[in-house]
Amino acid sequence: MDLVKLGKKGQVTIPRAILRSVGLSEEAPLLVETTREGAILLKPAAVYPIEVYSDQRVAEFERENAVPEDLQAKVRAVLGRDI
Repeated sequence: MDLVKLGKKGQVTIPRAILRSVGLSEEAPLLVETTREGAILLKPAAVYPIEVYSDQRVAEFERENAVPEDLQAKVRAVLGRDI
């Protein structure tokens, strides 16, 4: 266990050895929360890029993922019912 000091601006420096031991690198995004007992928890946060698709692009995805009618007919014949 290491001792750290809370700075004037409310900042804490986490020792590099601690960061390495949990696989964090510099400037890693962290989530901060508190517990009922008054502990402060830091958890790694994942940041993923978001892509917004146009209606045209969504339609393209739907066309590419469509099940051909002949395959639908074969599945219906095997199952003996509509899918």
